[in-house]
Amino acid sequence: MHCGLWFAAALLLHRGISITCVTERRKTEIMPSTANRLDTRERRILINTCYGHFLSHLNMLVFPAVVLPLTQVFGLEMAGVLAMSFWMYLLFGLTALPWGLAADRWGARALMRIYYTGAGAAGIAAAVFLDKPSVFILALAFLGLFSGIYHPTGLGLISKQMTRVSLGMGTNGMFGNLGIAAAPLLAGFINWLWGPKMVYAILGGLNLVGLLLMLFFPLRAGAGAQRSASTGDSGQPSAFLVLLVAMMLGGIVYRGATVVLPAYFELKGMGIWDWLQAAGGRELSPNLVATGLVSLIYLIGMLGQYAGGHIADRYSTRYSYLVFHAITIPAAVGISLAADLPLVIAAGIYVFFLLGVQPIENTLVASFTPKKFHHSAFGLKFVLTFGVGSLAVKLVAALQNRAGIESIFSVLGMISLLLVMTVIVLIRKTSPRRKADELAATPVV
Repeated sequence: MHCGLWFAAALLLHRGISITCVTERRKTEIMPSTANRLDTRERRILINTCYGHFLSHLNMLVFPAVVLPLTQVFGLEMAGVLAMSFWMYLLFGLTALPWGLAADRWGARALMRIYYTGAGAAGIAAAVFLDKPSVFILALAFLGLFSGIYHPTGLGLISKQMTRVSLGMGTNGMFGNLGIAAAPLLAGFINWLWGPKMVYAILGGLNLVGLLLMLFFPLRAGAGAQRSASTGDSGQPSAFLVLLVAMMLGGIVYRGATVVLPAYFELKGMGIWDWLQAAGGRELSPNLVATGLVSLIYLIGMLGQYAGGHIADRYSTRYSYLVFHAITIPAAVGISLAADLPLVIAAGIYVFFLLGVQPIENTLVASFTPKKFHHSAFGLKFVLTFGVGSLAVKLVAALQNRAGIESIFSVLGMISLLLVMTVIVLIRKTSPRRKADELAATPVV
């Protein structure tokens, strides 16, 4: 089923739409003849930024993996526990632009230190005060606040200080996806052994390790690659405004899906849990099984990002964007109806295209904005996808409370339908003769 949808998507893009295949990529930087390897300074940059990117997503996605254990700790319904994460997700997104301005003023090294110190302290505070709901919510909020430093700071550091920007961004993106995939499994395993309090204690410690990383692999100022904007590149402001609406809707779908998926599998995958217990002959935690399955599905999403990057490089990004989002709609309906193995298949397809659309979306951001404003444009994207997307936490909690957890993915599918209609407006507003959206851009996660 997965391969069939993948083939159908490629066939539609190749035959069903008038698309110009990219035969030549615009060179935005001059590659030195000796640049087959990264120098010491660039390797240090990647060590720090890749770890920071891994942690930024790990910090945000540990919480969904312990939602059901926390319902027992606090004596609340799942909707009440989910609502505790609202400020964390909101601050994670809305602070992207302010933190970016701060990095421009004080430098990336100072902001990375603040990131690791603040997020580490917040994680430890969440562990210490886990039995005090109001303080726990405040600790989560600070975890989101300090984790919001990474994207504008780390990605800006790569773009300003590395010669091989594409290599740096691609490697960095892989570690962000690794954080997404590792969070449910790591949190589920630690919770199985020691409980949710230790989950946040270890998370805080992992953030503080970033300070040691900066000590052993210091970030030093250097003459990084300077990427000059091409003359006459004024972007397409009206198209970018439509894209902003699409990205906002996409952020709601992304956050809504990721915040509920571990709990959804724990409730709807009991057949898999029974089978694994019978096959293994030992007691397994339903939470551990569910988080392990979600981690596997996020790894499938990493493959989706790889595929999305290649498709964005080869086909029209506008139509690729449309097709990827369109496929998530029936997949979301499938999740709402399925359980056990069919649920794994439906969720694998859903996450493949949900995460796979990100490099395509980033190509469009770069296409519709002038090069000199790319940093600000991506910062605005993170405000919308992570900040406005945090409203999905409230939406998911309300839906679970009123209509049951099965209704969540049906509603997310309807939001994706609205998103697809927005993309159709985007396609109609952009000139088919313009080749900017056919040029590959660096994937950013």
